[in-house]
Amino acid sequence: METINWMEILDWTDDQIEDLRFVGYSYLKQGKYDIAQTFFEAIAILSNEAFYDLQTLGAIYLQNGHYLQALNNFDRALKQNPNHAETLLNKANALFLLGYKKQGITQAKTLIDHENKNIANQAAALLLSNKAL
Repeated sequence: METINWMEILDWTDDQIEDLRFVGYSYLKQGKYDIAQTFFEAIAILSNEAFYDLQTLGAIYLQNGHYLQALNNFDRALKQNPNHAETLLNKANALFLLGYKKQGITQAKTLIDHENKNIANQAAALLLSNKAL
């Protein structure tokens, strides 16, 4: 299947994508996750699945209770940046929320000794809250 280049079809540049991101993040800051989700879904398509857009979209899906969609976006983002700690932590959370306890434990345990203590502490908290420590 051929990939459609929407940027070319719309005759858009990266400036228009940045404008959409700005508006999407503005809605995130206001706690309007459903509206932000719409913006980031469009951005993910238009920007050819840029890492931070996929990561952000995954976090929005997680916040909105769409755990499988969150997991799918975290996996897509991790294909581009497999060691990104925040995305790995969010993936672990999504796994637990989906009931995939073994995978969640495995994922969270990879972060328990992370050099960033905030990440390590959040991973430990995930494990504790899921009775895995």
